[in-house]
Amino acid sequence: MMTAQPIVELQHVERQFIKDRQVIPVIQGIDLAIYPQEIICIVGESGCGKTTTGKMIAGLLNPSGGEILVDGQPIGKYQGRTKAILRRSLQIVHQDPFASLNPSHTIEQILSFPLQRHRLVNGRAELRKRIWELLTMVDLTPPGDIVHKFPHQLSGGQRQRVSIARALTVNPRLIVADEAVSMVDVSIRIGILKMLQRLREELNVAIVFITHDLALAKYFAWEGRIAVMYLGRIVEIGRTPDVIGNPLHPYTRALVAAVPEADPERTRHKEHLTLRSEEIPKLTNIPRGCAFHPRCTFFQPGICDTQIPLLEQISQKGQLVACTPQTQGGKLIRYLEPATTSSLLVAKHRSADG
Repeated sequence: MMTAQPIVELQHVERQFIKDRQVIPVIQGIDLAIYPQEIICIVGESGCGKTTTGKMIAGLLNPSGGEILVDGQPIGKYQGRTKAILRRSLQIVHQDPFASLNPSHTIEQILSFPLQRHRLVNGRAELRKRIWELLTMVDLTPPGDIVHKFPHQLSGGQRQRVSIARALTVNPRLIVADEAVSMVDVSIRIGILKMLQRLREELNVAIVFITHDLALAKYFAWEGRIAVMYLGRIVEIGRTPDVIGNPLHPYTRALVAAVPEADPERTRHKEHLTLRSEEIPKLTNIPRGCAFHPRCTFFQPGICDTQIPLLEQISQKGQLVACTPQTQGGKLIRYLEPATTSSLLVAKHRSADG
């Protein structure tokens, strides 16, 4: 797969927003390639830039810097008919289906519009047949019970399936699923994820799955890749079994350590990491050097707080990690916080009493 030409490629992409005359660097120098038929999960805490990255991949946002290539061509070179084809090939499924579906339209009208707008069907009979095919494809059966309903008459899981069906109307090559199951009941999440996996195989479509839940990413993208984001940068990327089984970046290690295990024996032998700080820095005041260093268990003064880490390969399995001590050939060593004056006095007092 990796020998094929990427569908979408982000090269040193940046994205900034301006609020109250202040520049907010949401995305900083991302490099990412999405290949045909692959599953890639973008994982990270809220506010790290996952959704912004997904919108740029889908062509809904333009980068402030860097370049986005589609099939090897800069996205800005697509004009007229080629741009229309491009827009059809890149689709997005938003987090909240109730907000993304028009409440005044029936499901039939919602699915009809893209089919008619892009002239993908001829006549009423073919339109109706295609709508029923799409609803069956996303497991909304029988379609006759769904087509004349409005979004508010459906459950959250049904609405999300309609959103997925709408994305499929234009035969896309890549779908960005932005927290696509976070607003549905836990009991039906697996059903939607299995459906997405099936659609990827049947329709040969690539899926970019955005989530804050590493356990969900592990399940959905076990045969794909995981990209871990922190404050606008990708800090680690690789095959899912490698990232989960051997996390290299301290942030990834902290995420993996926080995932609960059903097996008590595995829990007892699992690595436990305590971050130096629970506070996430603001995008308006990103720390110098590695943005994770104020919270990092393996902080190295003079290195982590001065040098911006580059995403480089240090594993034979192909994992890329942005951690200066590791990319410069060093090892991760737990940081010992400097002793405070009070702790030194206590230690001195105990020594005198002994």
